[in-house]
Amino acid sequence: MPYHLAGTAWSPRRVLRERTAHCLEGAVFAAAALRVLGFPPLLLDLEAVQDTDHVVAVFRSRGHWGAIAKSNFSGLRYREPVHRSLRELVMTYFDGYFNLRGERTLRAWAGPVNLARFDRSRPDWMTTEGDVWWIAEHLLEIPHTRLLRPAMVRALSRVDRRALAAGRVGQREH
Repeated sequence: MPYHLAGTAWSPRRVLRERTAHCLEGAVFAAAALRVLGFPPLLLDLEAVQDTDHVVAVFRSRGHWGAIAKSNFSGLRYREPVHRSLRELVMTYFDGYFNLRGERTLRAWAGPVNLARFDRSRPDWMTTEGDVWWIAEHLLEIPHTRLLRPAMVRALSRVDRRALAAGRVGQREH
């Protein structure tokens, strides 16, 4: 499914119809698909500085965590379910999470948020024709766990030009 650049928050139904998604839409779509397969519909929010946040759908298989994600950067997509904890899974996104200036930008994470929590107030979150901005707003409002201490942030190196180019393979331009 191709990535699209837009200020939208399409529901899984709309993503299916349009056959395109960006990060938030792809994660909500993946969470809905996981739910249909018998998994809880879980999301994690990855918070960045000088960059956009990233949302991933997470699942647990045989006691280990994996993730499904849509991104314009090649290193921020799917993760196999081999991670013992959510923090361990989140840290696998660290090296691939950078902005176009080559700065490593991942700083915090939150979740998992079980979208089933909205079944009473928004029972049609998977099938509505409307946007699901309230999911994005909820992810912004919940407490996030910091990944790095200030001294660690100050010591971060920039991403080299080869890693920057590799991360942008297949990137859709604005």
